[in-house]
Amino acid sequence: MTQTIAVERVDHIGVRVHDLDRALAFYRVLGFDLLRRAENDDVAIIRNDHGVEFNLVFNANAGDPSTNVLMDMPDKFPGYTHIALRVASIPATIAALKANDIAITQGPVSFGEGGHVSVFVRDPDRNVIELRGRDQGEVEGVSRYVP
Repeated sequence: MTQTIAVERVDHIGVRVHDLDRALAFYRVLGFDLLRRAENDDVAIIRNDHGVEFNLVFNANAGDPSTNVLMDMPDKFPGYTHIALRVASIPATIAALKANDIAITQGPVSFGEGGHVSVFVRDPDRNVIELRGRDQGEVEGVSRYVP
């Protein structure tokens, strides 16, 4: 038998961004606050009240800022396509997104998994974020997910 590594949980997620202030403003709507900036690196560590942590790597200097190379191009390169963050309430999430003028790019959608409903958004650098609620019951406007 092959020896395995006991991964306990995700420690943090690194997201490369063009503009730190713009990214911080977006992620604040999702409940994240600046914890600190790294001393010798272009990294800002943000965390929410539940201990979910992101490292915003603010050194993006290439590509079309209106396009996500992994999601918006016809050629499909390997890489992480999105992150999914659990939320308590999809209706409350939709209301907060609308109140902050954050466009829902897809959803609310159901995956046929007993009340699991998601909405998809893009951060200012076009990175895809799925906001998923479990056991949501009836949510207005839900359609079946289509890839």
